[in-house]
Amino acid sequence: MANHDTETTEKLEKFGKRLKELRKAKGYENYEQFAFKNNISRSQYGRYEKGQDIRFSSICKVLKALDVTFEEFFKGFD
Repeated sequence: MANHDTETTEKLEKFGKRLKELRKAKGYENYEQFAFKNNISRSQYGRYEKGQDIRFSSICKVLKALDVTFEEFFKGFD
């Protein structure tokens, strides 16, 4: 995992928790099923939910798979 300042690390963790929350709301009990069905690397998606680094292009792909807009996803983030 890359070295991040505390604020960045906290935001990545919050990002991962939000992904997990939305995935479960879509009916996927585990991340592997979601990743497989949406053609996302299972190991990489697992890292996203753990709050590890994610590229912008990957964010776009995941949010599309969750059928969530950027506005919906980031509502409440500060």
